[in-house]
Amino acid sequence: MGYREIYAGWQADPDGFWMQAAEAIDWDRKPSKALFDDQAPIYEWFSDGMVNTCWNAVDRHVLAGRGDQIAIQHESPITLSSKGITYKQLQDRVASLAGALRMRGVEKGDRVIIYMPMIPEALEAMLACARLGAIHSVVFGGFAASELAVRIDDCRPKAIIAASCGLEPNRVVHYKPLLDAAIDMAEHKPEFCVIFQREQEVAKLVEGRDFSWHGFQYGVKPVDCVPVEGNHPAYILYTSGTTGQPKGVVRHTAGHLVALQWSMTNIYNIGPGDRFWAASDVGWVVGHSYICYGPLIAGATTLVFEGKPVGTPHPGVFWRIIQNQRIKSFFTAPTALRAIRREDPNGEWIRRYKLHDLQALFLAGERADPDTVKWAQEHLGVPVVDHWWQTETGWAIAANPIGIETLPTKPGSPSVPMPGYDVQVLDEGGNPVPAGTLGAIAITLPLPPGTLPTLWNAEGRFRKSYLDHFPGYYETGDAGYIDEDGYLYIMARTDDVINVAGHRLSTGAMEEVLASHPDVAECAVIGVADSLKGQAPVGFLCLKAGVATPHDKVVSDVVRLVRDKIGPVAAFKSACVVDRLPKTRSGKILRATMAKIADGQPFKAPATIDDPAILDEIRDALAGIGYPEAEKKG
Repeated sequence: MGYREIYAGWQADPDGFWMQAAEAIDWDRKPSKALFDDQAPIYEWFSDGMVNTCWNAVDRHVLAGRGDQIAIQHESPITLSSKGITYKQLQDRVASLAGALRMRGVEKGDRVIIYMPMIPEALEAMLACARLGAIHSVVFGGFAASELAVRIDDCRPKAIIAASCGLEPNRVVHYKPLLDAAIDMAEHKPEFCVIFQREQEVAKLVEGRDFSWHGFQYGVKPVDCVPVEGNHPAYILYTSGTTGQPKGVVRHTAGHLVALQWSMTNIYNIGPGDRFWAASDVGWVVGHSYICYGPLIAGATTLVFEGKPVGTPHPGVFWRIIQNQRIKSFFTAPTALRAIRREDPNGEWIRRYKLHDLQALFLAGERADPDTVKWAQEHLGVPVVDHWWQTETGWAIAANPIGIETLPTKPGSPSVPMPGYDVQVLDEGGNPVPAGTLGAIAITLPLPPGTLPTLWNAEGRFRKSYLDHFPGYYETGDAGYIDEDGYLYIMARTDDVINVAGHRLSTGAMEEVLASHPDVAECAVIGVADSLKGQAPVGFLCLKAGVATPHDKVVSDVVRLVRDKIGPVAAFKSACVVDRLPKTRSGKILRATMAKIADGQPFKAPATIDDPAILDEIRDALAGIGYPEAEKKG
């Protein structure tokens, strides 16, 4: 069956579709039905089933005779180490860690914060919580103490599992002092902490509160998996809310298992024994779904990478690992590809390696601009699949489902909606708009299994953030359109659609034009306040390595390009060249913060920012082209 038949089959019988998908999971007690809608618009899936995530990710593969297969392959170009852990070894380690947690009182429903770098122990900690039915909340390693404290107070963990340090290309990030400071700041205090001591830095332990990873497990009896209800929370993942109060996205156990298993097979074309690599971090949703759980539920080998796309040691590190580990599906952010392309515009590093096993490259996290997609297609020679999803959904809303069939690629589009997602484009009044018209993207309720049922201890906020604006729909916060073939285009966050003299224009469309200039490696467009037109677009350009063209020539080129491709209506007249763009650690460009700087408004640097110093560079660059406007007049 092709994609259209499968999608139509879901539309005709959603409950039957998901009950069939649930057959791929091992249940302690099968659910009586798929959808539980008695509390609508709060929906749940498979609520009365009993199941365990760790069993499905680890134990069942050992039982099936695949205990000697590598489950986790760790690659750290920073420590120059490469090591594999088999499913049997993983089972032993996780059962031992879970046994030690239980001995110190961690039970089903207790929360555990995990604060770790990209090492296999981070996944072992997640799986040990899942084994007990404890609810984990992974906080990105090295996050500021104040941010960690807010999360401690929100989810009130019984324990915190951390590492002594994380490693960046040229520095050691001291995790333990950050953890100690966060516990001091937080009102809620964890009962104990478990610290994995790395040889690069051994941390000082607090007597009576802190245990070392290995000592903590000494002489402990391993434990079996604890079955939990289908609607038992598997984890809480905080996404930075605009109000500064973090939003705790909740993931229910059964829907998570069913959706991830379905996606591994049908979207990524990955099954038992295949090798899968998502180059992200366990602190982000991609790390939860596709470094830890998805590949292991599918019985694949997952790769855990501690490094960067460039500089550890060179822009060929991704291709070297794909060659050496014979990766079948690779998933990264467009930002990472743009960083590589900037250093290696002609793909010379790619040609050094043999990527025989690679069947596809998947991109998500930021809009994949057509130029980056074309560059990757040309040099890698495999399908490049941009797919679109959110922390809230946990898996792809729209994708090219290569496990079903490889649909034609349209650069700039994440292709088509996946079963479970009825995607609509709405105007401000909540009415669907015609094909090709820009509007707010919303999804008809209920959302499919694996998506957020609510926010942690904040149902009112969940309704206000996602459900109230368009009754009967989940509001994605993204803007875009659907073309006549049913392909979806995500053009900007709703906040990034700018209003120039009454015309609603997408910054994404302008960025596409800027990125097509041969000297531009990466770019961003923001809307700034304009006394005449309401808003005006301003562009930021990062140039490719070794470009000799004068900056003002590149700027005048791109101004002309936008006029040619989008038209004078865009009123695109200002751009500046910068060394780098401000981003979150997961690679999202901080357009809203840049717009506040341009408008001279007060702003708070987001906690997730990679390097706050970049904001000063942006302020200087804007001053060079006369922003904020008040200063022009003054």
